[in-house]
Amino acid sequence: MKRILLRSGKSPYDVVPVEQALHQDVFATNSGNLIFSDASHKILQTPDTEVVSNGIRTDIAAADRINEEYDAFVVPLANAFRPSFEPQLQRLTRLISRLKIPVVVLGIGAQAGLNYNAARLKPMEETVRGFVSAVLDRSASIGVRGEFTETYLRDLGFQDVELIGCPSLFMYGKELTVQKGASELTAASRIAVNGSHSAVQKQGLDKVIARAHARYPHLTFIGQNLSDAQQLHWRDLSHPNATVTAMPTHPDHPMYREDKARVYIDPITWIDDLRDYDFSFGSRIHGNIAALLAGTPATVLCSDSRTLELCRYFEIPHRRIDELRENPEAADPAALYAEADFSGLVGNHHERFERFTSFLDRNGLENTFTHGDGGAAYDARMKELTFPAGIRPWNDADVSSLTTRFGWLQSRITELSLDNAQLKRDLARGAAKAAKAAAPKAVATPSVYRRARRVVARPIRRALQSGK
Repeated sequence: MKRILLRSGKSPYDVVPVEQALHQDVFATNSGNLIFSDASHKILQTPDTEVVSNGIRTDIAAADRINEEYDAFVVPLANAFRPSFEPQLQRLTRLISRLKIPVVVLGIGAQAGLNYNAARLKPMEETVRGFVSAVLDRSASIGVRGEFTETYLRDLGFQDVELIGCPSLFMYGKELTVQKGASELTAASRIAVNGSHSAVQKQGLDKVIARAHARYPHLTFIGQNLSDAQQLHWRDLSHPNATVTAMPTHPDHPMYREDKARVYIDPITWIDDLRDYDFSFGSRIHGNIAALLAGTPATVLCSDSRTLELCRYFEIPHRRIDELRENPEAADPAALYAEADFSGLVGNHHERFERFTSFLDRNGLENTFTHGDGGAAYDARMKELTFPAGIRPWNDADVSSLTTRFGWLQSRITELSLDNAQLKRDLARGAAKAAKAAAPKAVATPSVYRRARRVVARPIRRALQSGK
């Protein structure tokens, strides 16, 4: 059986309690990462292929073990070509450079502004070249998410670049059904809104959310950052994001107090909950892709190149967020819903799916829709598992809520106490060894008797030996 090592925060089959998931950061600061990693896992799992999550770790020292135990390393990525991700990209390059097995990158993207100006990426060109070169030495091509990234890499001199979008929208293969369930949105409609801290703080999304909150009583904000989840579950305001009080996940926000904010640990519960909504909108690309996978209409408010190029490729309804500042009414959910056209997204999905699977074929990877059961075994196994519900604002003080949180805290205190005790023992042993090594060694002084015996014994032995 072929074994694939997949770069992902966790396996889709791992049921992780909320407290543990937040402590371990299983979605690498953004739960949207799990949308495309879970989709990749499902797509690549066939009767002849086992997919194993690496837990998002880039363990360079494990290169020999990876070469021995796996047949390929598959790396789904999003906006990895950005300055803040450069250290991780360099570390990933060092690992890949030591691998002898195929390495396949799915849907990597470059991040710039809405004007597609790559000037901000100039300082990290050497890092990008090193990464892409290492990948292409081990694969037929590299898969990128959109037009901007494709042009960016070709301008750097790379030709084996394929535009494939993001694996997330192929979670159900060539099937994608999105249609409006109502002729228009009203105050009774269930609406989901999403957005990043930067869009809320700097790009006017705060006003869009506030206006929608006032007009639509059944509006829910769905956050994606680890800090969003920590604020909801723990009321933890230690992260710098806590300065953005206009985020509905902040305890001071009215939507927090009204229990109108959520963060999901697992894509399956996220997508399932969105099936009951009438519309989704906001600046988070995977927050809206989750809605589209649920069959719920969605519109993306594009705030940068990474969201814009993906929307253009998949023909997802979208608006540039900078254009909405001049006409705030255009960002009203009812207006966005009315103008949204899903014919291109749905009608051309089959063609994009064939392009994606052809990319997999060229890189020696089978997929469940062509070579397996279409994901039936995956779906059946997921239905047998019970995943945590979406994280809600901590507004209550009931015994059950307190017991869960304090029980986990007590277990962590016990665990840390045991670790501390072991550390003290290890330090004590180390100090004892160091003291022993540093102590002056006593010089053994032979006794007078022993010295005399050696002096007398030598000539006698020689005389006896010569007389033999």
